[in-house]
Amino acid sequence: MHRPRAADAEFAEELAAVRPDLVARYTAELPGARAAVLSRLWRGLTHEPLPWVTAREAGREGLTLRLSDGRRLHGPHPDPFATAAQVTVVRLDGVAHEDPAGLMTGLGVPHGADFAAELADSVVSLALSRADRLPLSEQWPVSDWEWEQRVVDGHPYHPNCRSRPGFSVAEQLAYGPEHRPLVRLGFVPVPAAECLVSGVWPAGMRDGDRLLLPVHPWQAEHVLKRSVTEGLDAHPLMSLRTLALADGPHVKTALSARITSSVRDISVYSIGMSATLSEFAETLAERMDGLLHFTRTLGAATADSPDLAAVLRESPQVYGDRVLPVAALATTELPRSPVWLAEFARLALTAGLRLLEFGVALEGHGQNLLVVLSESGAPLGLVYRDLADIRISPARLARHGIPVPALSGRVVTDDVRTLRRKLFGSLVAGALAGTAGSATALREALESAVRELPRTPDLAALLEEPLPAKALTLMRLSPGTPGDQWTELPNPLG
Repeated sequence: MHRPRAADAEFAEELAAVRPDLVARYTAELPGARAAVLSRLWRGLTHEPLPWVTAREAGREGLTLRLSDGRRLHGPHPDPFATAAQVTVVRLDGVAHEDPAGLMTGLGVPHGADFAAELADSVVSLALSRADRLPLSEQWPVSDWEWEQRVVDGHPYHPNCRSRPGFSVAEQLAYGPEHRPLVRLGFVPVPAAECLVSGVWPAGMRDGDRLLLPVHPWQAEHVLKRSVTEGLDAHPLMSLRTLALADGPHVKTALSARITSSVRDISVYSIGMSATLSEFAETLAERMDGLLHFTRTLGAATADSPDLAAVLRESPQVYGDRVLPVAALATTELPRSPVWLAEFARLALTAGLRLLEFGVALEGHGQNLLVVLSESGAPLGLVYRDLADIRISPARLARHGIPVPALSGRVVTDDVRTLRRKLFGSLVAGALAGTAGSATALREALESAVRELPRTPDLAALLEEPLPAKALTLMRLSPGTPGDQWTELPNPLG
């Protein structure tokens, strides 16, 4: 389905053919991109339960990992919450490695070769993204998609922060949000009787008794391998497969490509749940006193296939003129203020913990969670989008007298550990840590924020236990293990 990623030299040759004006800047960005990916990889190697790491020994000169085959891997003391590239070289039995793909190849661990190819892809794609970025303007964006296009580096902690296997250089430039393209979505007409529809499918995407399903052009060419009818122009958002239509709504398309960790299709299961989840979220928002809103799902449809499906959602901008993903905060001056960061942490924890107490754990990372800002930049509220990965506890809902929605499958669980991992791993180890950018800044923000929070068992766990985080490197080295895998980071409040 996917053609393999070209070698670095071939990547540069392809770039020279399609965008010769970027070659010099791309070349200049490569060392920084290698350090950025290596820093993320070193974070995973030093903090995740990798079976071939038998011991970790801290010393004055850094950290040494003892490997099961007797070798030693040495690098600097890691800050698990740092977002700036801090690692430029790691030594494997004395041999210096500046390239993360080369390091992974040298380790020779199971499934390391495939992961090394993804790391190489991440480096060159990140260098391309940085080479094509525009200088940040002091004028704040007007449209929601403009905020999302400012996020150049991708996931702040994943070694595959910009890995896009299966995408040529030309396709990255044509579809990557950081390259600011306008993407022409196509339509695939499907008889309505053959589709599963949740919510209301819009009249403008119907043709008689057929539904017109929006299809990403990459999906049409590489996966569906079929022609599509003329559709709509749209601006790609951070997730690549979700795009903002000209008239406001966002459309989430099936994109059966591996981006960071997962293949981005749309399951039939999630389509079937979407309307029920959206209605349930509206009832939750009424209990949040304006702290948190949820973008409504307008309609969802699938031709009984995860490769041919779409979800229509309202734009987060219905909740304010300045609504931006938490990941985009790093492109502003706001997080550099400890006072602002503490206020934002207080808002996010108040909303997240209250909802968890009710019985709902959000996947509140920097892409799904958005913040509503005042004209002066003060955080006023939050918006959450994409309900497919939340977790819902029927027992907790019942305890609070909240009607339990008619849902089944992976979103339903009463397991306390699962609920806390979902929220803390995404909100604290993800959105807040990524915004703070370092362990010191995160600790200071949390110390200030938690003083005014209700003392619940969930808050006690956050204050006293190690911080859960997804084991992103372990997951890429465990292709036969489905679902999320976890690690524990030092508690920033410890």
